[in-house]
Amino acid sequence: MSKMKNLYGILLLFILVSCANQEKTKPIEGKVEREQVTVVTKAPGKIAKLLVEEGDFVHTGDTLAILSIPEVDAKEEQAKGALQSADAQYNMALKGATKGQLTQLQAKVDGLREQYEFARKSIGRLDALLQDSLIPQQKYDETYAKYQGAKNQYLAAQAELAEAKGGARQEQQLMALGQKERALGAVSEVKVAAGEKYIIAPQDMSVETINLKVGELAMAGYPIINGFLDRSTYFRFTLPENQIGRFQKGAAVEVDIPYLNHKKVKAKVISIKALNSYASIASAYPDFDPQQAVFELKVVPEDSAGAKDLLTKTLVVLHAN
Repeated sequence: MSKMKNLYGILLLFILVSCANQEKTKPIEGKVEREQVTVVTKAPGKIAKLLVEEGDFVHTGDTLAILSIPEVDAKEEQAKGALQSADAQYNMALKGATKGQLTQLQAKVDGLREQYEFARKSIGRLDALLQDSLIPQQKYDETYAKYQGAKNQYLAAQAELAEAKGGARQEQQLMALGQKERALGAVSEVKVAAGEKYIIAPQDMSVETINLKVGELAMAGYPIINGFLDRSTYFRFTLPENQIGRFQKGAAVEVDIPYLNHKKVKAKVISIKALNSYASIASAYPDFDPQQAVFELKVVPEDSAGAKDLLTKTLVVLHAN
């Protein structure tokens, strides 16, 4: 019986030692990653044309897609019309009214005077009828309101004619100039909005995914295209704190790429950062001791151009030099 216990003890010790050795010799595995960029819209519109396909490589400033934004075209016409009106008002304020404008204003005053006289006579007749209770108060009030409106329009036209004859004041010229500048600002704003119909590549990048098709609606801020930045390939490794001491920022390392027949890539550690903890547990990874902090190593290849064709998310193994 004692011999059996000793045998079980030796076997258990052998298993524990083997597991410990396996844990020590377990390779440090990671993934190939790339810096991502998302191209979004600033103005809502429908996809009118897609100029790239998934997998294409584009340069900074290339047009990726074109949006259809009918509202911008309508606002552009409105802004141009407002600018023309404001420009005419400013020129009139500077030069004064022309002979033809004075004639038009005089005709406007004469027409409004006739309306005012008719309204004044009408209210006079209704006033007598109201005194004799021959019409309702509502009818009188409606006619009186029309009378006041005609009177105010006539007085305004008279003031407009007098002002045109006397020339615009300095304050009116400044006001007209302000309206013109405001209209110019509206035109510039519309031009900027019209430029938003073109979705432009912000950097040299390879197109990974296109999230909308032609005819679909893209709201403001919607990610139309996702891509990877050119020459942004790096390797990401996750290590517990009992292994992180083997590496230092700036240290030279070697990365093994299994899917390329274990091709070796020289690289350098550029950052070591702690990952978030979860409540009182430092690690969310089942292979690590829950009480140990977990760190992320970011490793970049020395030859970024040679690593640009590595497949994203593929397995890599880290070796310290």
